[in-house]
Amino acid sequence: MRILFVGDIFASPGRRIAADHLQDIRKTHSIDLAIANAENSAGGFGITPQVAQDLLAMGFDVLTGGNHSFDKREIYDYMDRQPLLLRPANLPAAPGKGLAVVHARGGIPCAVLNLQGRTFMASIDCPFRKADELLASLDASIKVRFVDFHAEVTSEKMALSWYLDGRVSALIGTHTHIPTADTRILPGGTAYQTDVGMTGPYDSIIGVEKQAIINRFLTGLPARMEAAKKMVELHSVIVDVDEHTGKARSIERHTVRGD
Repeated sequence: MRILFVGDIFASPGRRIAADHLQDIRKTHSIDLAIANAENSAGGFGITPQVAQDLLAMGFDVLTGGNHSFDKREIYDYMDRQPLLLRPANLPAAPGKGLAVVHARGGIPCAVLNLQGRTFMASIDCPFRKADELLASLDASIKVRFVDFHAEVTSEKMALSWYLDGRVSALIGTHTHIPTADTRILPGGTAYQTDVGMTGPYDSIIGVEKQAIINRFLTGLPARMEAAKKMVELHSVIVDVDEHTGKARSIERHTVRGD
């Protein structure tokens, strides 16, 4: 089976390019399951119920989150009602869940796990031990297991990928908004990339208008951060998984450049 994972959808430019190309990608690449990280999809910070509904209606099967999942207060109640919208499972006490079991095209059961790192981020529960807990809770018949690890540093992402190698089909990093070039399959059969990158405006500083961020570095003063609009790109990976063993057969980076 083939899994599409679209990286950090950023604000309306990211949503637009995803809307323009998702169905074509699903068709031309025979995608069985489409996942997107959507924690920045509403104005670049957080997600709202309406945006979540729009992304699911667009054709995504599961949405994952991260440290901005709860930036919008209106998402709190919705998170408990929508099992296809995940937040990091290792948040100690938060609405919603960090694990979804869904059926891909053809009825193949798939587990999607959402975890968040702790290095240079909030002090939350251990993602390594939470991964153990979540995987132990799954029925053994669920072979396809996908992890979105939302983390700051390369070393933590790589450490968790090696820790889970052979136990999950893929572990793909999110959060930094910068796509990395280390796409590979680990010896145990786990597909890996340190960061899938952002789906949004690249004429920016990680999605935000450049001058506001430059001024913040120059002055140390707070600045209003607004989503940029130009040079929009969709960044994703496509993972081919043997549904009988759960091992990845291939992983490739896939990029769409907009106007």
